[in-house]
Order: sequence, then structure tokens, then C-alpha cells
Amino acid sequence: MDLHLRGKRVLITGASKGIGAAAAEAFAEEGCDIRLAARNGEQLKALADRLRSNHQIDASVHVVDLRNPADIEKLVKDTSDIDILVNNAGDIPGGSIDKIDEATWRHAWELKVFGYINLTRAVYAQMKARGHGVIVNDIGAAGEKFDANYICGSAGNAALMAFTRALGGKSLADNIRVVGINPGPVGTDRHVTLLKTRAKSQFGDENRYKEFQKGLPLGRPAHAREIGDLMAFLASDRSGYTSGVIYTVDGGISAGWG
Repeated sequence: MDLHLRGKRVLITGASKGIGAAAAEAFAEEGCDIRLAARNGEQLKALADRLRSNHQIDASVHVVDLRNPADIEKLVKDTSDIDILVNNAGDIPGGSIDKIDEATWRHAWELKVFGYINLTRAVYAQMKARGHGVIVNDIGAAGEKFDANYICGSAGNAALMAFTRALGGKSLADNIRVVGINPGPVGTDRHVTLLKTRAKSQFGDENRYKEFQKGLPLGRPAHAREIGDLMAFLASDRSGYTSGVIYTVDGGISAGWG
């Protein structure tokens, strides 16, 4: 299926690894020019080089910390021509309410919650001025299936779900679409880190984290590319009447699995 994305310019945050890197591959395969943003410049450069070589597209690297307003301002200025924004950066830690102190909570939300909101605010204004655009928010299924052992993430994701629906419910008036994706468990380094935290808390041994994967649908977490491919589809005009909604990709967990 041709997604009609060739030549589109896409900014992806948190692009150095995991879902962000998988999304970059998906959009590059469709012929998009990619703007890669994250804090790890070496990983971004390696990914950009690979995308250019494999797909003959343009890929630029933007080393930024989206907790820093000055970095957001610079990123928006340097990528002012984008057609699609994929908000993906985030590192909210696992833990119950007694394990996440205020400083940790605020630090996590500065990137995953306020980072999304602040970047969206600036990019939306540019898209509105140009008369078109798509914003895809990678949120997380913990925002709908609440987890006391991931309370900071559950609360943050729920806030971003409301943000996405509220903004996307009216954005077509500006010819902008805003959609969200709620991945469940995805086989990334971050997924392993969260499970290790849970295993250490529950079993006293982080190396037992794989025990939490045995009961997953198909006996595995989602592949990062399964999320990246959905991002590309939702950003395309094949999904041109889609806005203000959240797509859950968790193998049925939030619908009652297990």
C-alpha cells in the first residue's frame, strides 16, 4: 500500500533507539525526510547514516533535551518545515507511590508530559500557519489500564491521552490531525528496565524479569516496528479522517487478556 508519504518531512523525538528508531525506519522506507531528535548524538548520527544509505532520503540530527525550553525553541526553529511530528521522547521510571518522590516525578513529567505539550504547542502554531500537519503522540497503555507499580507513568499517560483527544477533537478546523498510540509492552531496552525494577521489587532479583513476559499475548511483547508502522499509517492521508483518537496496541491486554 502506497501511503503517499514520499517527500514528507517528519520530526521524531526520542529517536535514538526503541520505538523512535523503528518509526524513523518506517517513515524512511516510505520516502520521508527525517529529522531525528534525542539526547544521544552518537546514536542519532549512526541511525541517520543508516537511513540515508538504505533509503536515499535526507536525515538530520538534532541533539536536544526536551526538558530545556531553549532546546525546544531551537528544535522548532531548525525543523520549521516539518509536515509530521512524532512525540516519542520519555523515560518515566517504574515504581509505586512510595518509591517515586516529588523530584523524580517532576523530572519524569518535564520530558514525557510537558515535553510533548510544549513541543506540540510550538509545532501546532507553525502547522496552522502553513495550513496542514499531523501530530502523532506515542503515549502508553498504562494511561488506560492503570498500574500502581507504574503510577507516575499511568498518571502522565492519562494526562497525554486527554491532551490528545482535546486537541485532536477540534484540530481538523485547522487542517491538522492529532492522534495517539498507546503501546502496551514493547520489546525495547526501556521495557526490560521497567520489568527489572518490578522484578527487584516483587522478587528481590531483577534477573527474574522474563517471568513477567510469559503471560503476554503470543508470549511476547510487541515489536517496536509494529508501533512504527502504525505511526506511518496514521500520519498518512490513508488515515485522513482520523483525529482526536487513541489507538491501543497491546495484544488485547487492556481489553481483558489474562
